[in-house]
This record gives sequence, C-alpha cells and structure tokens, in this order.
Amino acid sequence: MDENFKLVLGTHNQKKRRELQILLAHLPLEVLTLDDFPEALDVEETGTTFQENAALKATVQAKHLGHWVMGEDSGLSVSALRGAPGVYSARYAGEDANDETNNAKLVASLSDIPSNKRQAWYTCHMTLSDPTGNPHIDVEASCRGQIVLEPRGTAGFGYDPYFELVEYRRTFAELGDSVKSVLSHRAKAMRMFLSKFHSLPSLPVATQ
Repeated sequence: MDENFKLVLGTHNQKKRRELQILLAHLPLEVLTLDDFPEALDVEETGTTFQENAALKATVQAKHLGHWVMGEDSGLSVSALRGAPGVYSARYAGEDANDETNNAKLVASLSDIPSNKRQAWYTCHMTLSDPTGNPHIDVEASCRGQIVLEPRGTAGFGYDPYFELVEYRRTFAELGDSVKSVLSHRAKAMRMFLSKFHSLPSLPVATQ
C-alpha cells in the first residue's frame, strides 16, 4: 500500500472518528475526516437502511472531494420497539437530539418492559468509495445485547452506557476501548472491511 494513501472518514463525529482511527492505527496510511475539508458536503441521510446511508456518505462525498471516502452508518435497534430507533438513532429524540435526550427517550420507551424483553443490537455498515463515486466495499456487522434502564460506565458514547453485553454483564461504557475495539459492531465491521481493503487490486491516489 502506498504510504501516501489518504483515507477520508465521512464523518464530523469526533467520538466516532476516535474509534475508527484506533481500529485503523496499524495501517500505513493517512486517516482524515471531513473536518480536514472545509468544502465537505453535508450529505443528507435519506436512506431507510444503514447500507443506503453509508453508501450516500461515501459516494457523494468521495466524488465531491476527489478522495477515497469510507462512509459509515450505525445505530441501535431494540426488538421491543420494533427495531427503533434504527437509522434514526442519532436523532431519536428529534433533529436537535444529543446523547442525553436520545437516551432519556429510550429509557422512557422501555420503562414498562421487563429486562428479558429488552433485547437490542447495534448495527454498523461501512462503504468505501473511490474518488469517482464508485463503491468498492460494502460490509455490515452487528453486536447483540440488552438495554438497561440505569446508565453504567463512563467510556464510549451514544447509547453505550445503556447497552449491556449479557455474557459480560457490563455495558459498552463499562468495558472501555480495549474490549469494545474487539467486540463491538464497529470493530467487527472493520475487520470485514480490512480483509476486503487489503485485497483491492490497486488504490490510486486522489483525483485532486
């Protein structure tokens, strides 16, 4: 792989950027995010699936920036809520939602549901697009657990303090980066992504 190769992560989310950079740290490439490009677009997430949104983030941004872009879309689904919040995880409590308001709505929605009925799963989809807007990689992975009604732990972000891995009896926020970087939906998707990334026949540089 060309050590001058630049991979742009199609996100402004600093916490997500940190997780992805940890997972990519061993590779000889320069990892950038949309914060490094003042001209980056604000791609509207109009897809109804994680795959559709990841593809939009990758292909539209890649063609605009003239760089290889990895688009990633992820979220939480709860069986008792018929799969919600799903693709609306980041704005579950409304367009101005944040982690606190999203989690408050989640807990309120499940307050009358017993713990053995609060099964949930995280999903992560990653798409890699070349600078012409042509996708080369599409992978998706998930991680199953259940929702607890009281937050536990201080690591992670999003719904992590409420997402418990049953076999560990710990939330993602309690397990921390080292464990999450192995077990999480994003870590699993990244392993699938990298196996395909390394097998790409060529990785030309940006078009501009």
